[in-house]
Amino acid sequence: MNIFHNLFETLGSASFWINALQLILSLSLLVFVHELGHYSFARLFKMRVDKFYLFFNPKFSLVRWDPKNHKLGFFVKNPSDESEKSDEKTDDNALEKVAEPVAEEGAESGDEKSTWRDTVYGVGWVPLGGYCSIAGMVDETTSAKELSEKPKSWEFRSRPAWQRLLVMIGGVLFNFLAACIIFAGMTYHYGDKYIPYENATDGMIFSPCAEKIGFRDGDIPLSADGKELPVGNLQALLDAKQVKVLRDHKDTVTINIPDGYLMEANKEAEAEQKKEHPQLFMDYRVPMVIKSVSNGDGAAKAGLKAGDKLLSINGVKALDYRDFIDLMAKNKNTTSIISYERDGKIDSAKVAIDDAGKIGIGVSQAFDIFEVKYVEYGFLPSVKLGFQKGWNMLVDYITMFKYVFSKEGVKSLGSFGAIGSLFGGEINWYFFWFLTAYLSIILAFMNILPIPILDGGYVLFLLIEMITGWKPSEKTMDICLRIGFYFIVLLMVFALGNDFYRFIVK
Repeated sequence: MNIFHNLFETLGSASFWINALQLILSLSLLVFVHELGHYSFARLFKMRVDKFYLFFNPKFSLVRWDPKNHKLGFFVKNPSDESEKSDEKTDDNALEKVAEPVAEEGAESGDEKSTWRDTVYGVGWVPLGGYCSIAGMVDETTSAKELSEKPKSWEFRSRPAWQRLLVMIGGVLFNFLAACIIFAGMTYHYGDKYIPYENATDGMIFSPCAEKIGFRDGDIPLSADGKELPVGNLQALLDAKQVKVLRDHKDTVTINIPDGYLMEANKEAEAEQKKEHPQLFMDYRVPMVIKSVSNGDGAAKAGLKAGDKLLSINGVKALDYRDFIDLMAKNKNTTSIISYERDGKIDSAKVAIDDAGKIGIGVSQAFDIFEVKYVEYGFLPSVKLGFQKGWNMLVDYITMFKYVFSKEGVKSLGSFGAIGSLFGGEINWYFFWFLTAYLSIILAFMNILPIPILDGGYVLFLLIEMITGWKPSEKTMDICLRIGFYFIVLLMVFALGNDFYRFIVK
């Protein structure tokens, strides 16, 4: 019963549907870009593309357009589902019945002419991907049996290996370029706004997992393996062998990072996300500085003002605002002595803390307190930085991928649920575009893996053909694709099981 309760609670939450919509929007864009890469290279080499679809369309399509026959239909059955001898009309909801594309006259005789009008374009109703069906290619939409006739000049299988190779890497290339373009656009629009570690005068606070290997609250990161540590790049820190920090504003301390530590930190991060107030591996230590005071509440009556830095409650110090909030919660419904700093002088006041653990103040955040570095970029520098960020993210992901084969890596595998949860249950366009670029990098890398049915599987066979001259038959490709398909299905079932256990059972 508890599982059903969790399931209904999840499905009934607004954050679930917000995440789901953002995930569908993000993946739809990336799938379209990926298939457009295949389509573009196929058309560049005059290959015929039979279908170009966003989403899958079993039985029927939401939208189907056949430009060659001037047919546009909505909610139409797929022609393959219709009886060849039947002349019944299309569904009432369809505007017109769309016919399958017909090869241009002369194509059978070897004429290589093929245009974009030979393609049927559509939108399916299952939002889990999409496809680009290229004539003469064994894939998830075409089996070897369907290619028993003599190859046509405009088919995929009739083209030189190097052209087929470019067609297959087109999707991966377009996904990588899409990520770089998104990063460039974000850089141009938002610029860079960050707090250099050395400007965080109170240092950083660390999770218990970080303290186990030697970090201490108040440490200021200086370098990772002798290189300057980019702000916000936690992976660079966790993948390093040694990290140097400034401790107590005077001593330089070296911390050794154990091998495989990234997975342990990720495991802790997953556990923290389930808490009401999750603690990051490393975050700025931000003092409790009053930003505003509400009239009539405890702080105002005690004479506290905006700009006051709160230090302790009843003698218990709190160097970070989160610790101070916890102390107020522990002292709710009391009048407590709060010490504070104003204009360099320390003083104290008796402050009434209400039953919610509040005193009626607004709290300053890190960007309000520490010196912020803000950089604006022009168009060309934004493009350069966009490609740098895309490349660095790809390298970081490849570096992290090795942990997938570890015990903890297998446990952390997830599918749509795990990916959707990254959006955080709210709409934030900066974060949406950042995640979309990140997912585009992942999609590019995962598709180039040498697994049959993925682009990398085709690339592997094509490279073998180009090196040895051996070209696998359509039947061989069909068998390999089936093996690859079952492998991917099993992997997805396992990942979905992890999602169900993680988000519903637990």
